[in-house]
Amino acid sequence: MLTQSGQGLADLGVLGTGKMGPRLAAMFARAGRKVILASRDPDRAQAIVDELDIPGLRAGSYADALCTPAILPAIFIRDGLFDLLDRSCRKLTGKLLVDISNPYNADYSDFVTPWDSSGAEELQRRFPQAKVVGAFKNVFWEVFDHPEFGETLSDVLITGNNETAKARFLELADGTPFRYLDAGPLINSRTVERLTMITGNLGRQLNSYPRMNWRLLTQPHPEAMGAVS
Repeated sequence: MLTQSGQGLADLGVLGTGKMGPRLAAMFARAGRKVILASRDPDRAQAIVDELDIPGLRAGSYADALCTPAILPAIFIRDGLFDLLDRSCRKLTGKLLVDISNPYNADYSDFVTPWDSSGAEELQRRFPQAKVVGAFKNVFWEVFDHPEFGETLSDVLITGNNETAKARFLELADGTPFRYLDAGPLINSRTVERLTMITGNLGRQLNSYPRMNWRLLTQPHPEAMGAVS
């Protein structure tokens, strides 16, 4: 069990009540996790939680969410993510830190990170006491409202340098409506984050933005099929 019973902690603390935070909090709560949705405006978080009315989901402050064993900030770097975490850096020690944010600038025309880095790497570099896993960077907000494309589950690419942290994340995500693919170490977040910018442009061309996501199409190689026959 991820929940640390007896200490009053939830499984996951979600920071932010924009487009992504409430949707992710709801998804994890529907999968059976105990989730705190936190906002700098606690009344806003409470109103969202009341409207969603999902067992296991409750509102709280940033301080409440930062006391959970897994923390998911739904806040852009440009909007002060690092400063927020800096103020509570001691609470991050040993925690799973799920980085979903793409480091967009204010008009979404580029990233605030250089080409030889990524938001996930910068987060891990700034907070080495935490274990960062990149996830949901390739998923646009509207997909969480209707995650299935026909009968097909789309993919979430996850990155991380710590295999135990990746395993903890997959345990947390068990029962959620996506297929999770290990996309390698955090350095690969550079590709995943840039891919999201390309996806947005393609989606607008196809009049599907933001109702779109990736699914890696595969077919067993004949040699592999022969090896198991």
